[in-house]
Amino acid sequence: MSKLTKNQKLVYAKVDDHKQYKLMDACNLVKEVTFTKFDSSVDIAVRLGVDPRKANQMVRGVVTLPHGTGKAVRVLVLCTPDKEAEAKEAGADFVGLDDFIEKIKGGWTDVDVIVCTPSVMAKIGAIGRILGPRGLMPNPKTGTVTMEVGNAVKEVKAGKIDFKVDKQGIVHAAIGKVSFAPEQLAENAHEFFNTVMKLKPQALKGTYVKSIFLSSTMSPGINIDSKSFSAAE
Repeated sequence: MSKLTKNQKLVYAKVDDHKQYKLMDACNLVKEVTFTKFDSSVDIAVRLGVDPRKANQMVRGVVTLPHGTGKAVRVLVLCTPDKEAEAKEAGADFVGLDDFIEKIKGGWTDVDVIVCTPSVMAKIGAIGRILGPRGLMPNPKTGTVTMEVGNAVKEVKAGKIDFKVDKQGIVHAAIGKVSFAPEQLAENAHEFFNTVMKLKPQALKGTYVKSIFLSSTMSPGINIDSKSFSAAE
């Protein structure tokens, strides 16, 4: 294991591994313990007591963060010509169909979200093996397969994200940047956590939320007391 740098030692000294912080305190602290020269992303990770191998305990959803993610989201809309103008007007970065499908087959995936209309899903199925592992496959459940492509693009650009529990039973998402005000981070975290809570599987027995951690790029995780989410922040 590599030795800690001077900055890392100072940072780790500020975070008490044995303490559960209130949400607002954690949002203030994550800004203090970030020493990257770039505007780091702030991530939240919620460990759940679900068994992701069971279909009736799968946790997946979408949430629109009040203050967005702070990231410029690149959106590709795959649609028929009659929907292209709507997609472009809404702010889509790339719009088309066959030409982009060929580009993706060639290895191009330089986008963050793909939106499409139901009528073109058959063509997109041919590139599912490329899009799936990258989390780019459009899905009706996340609102990325729709006739309302304009609204879908606007929602994604405004801060709509989708999340899914991983094999370790953790749901995580970027909820902002270190440059955000602590209040903005707290409100985004609150919205994400509330959405996760609403998705609690009925089949689950036992504890749903086991732990919650907030962190930024290269920072230590900050343990948050789940009870602080129910308090007014």
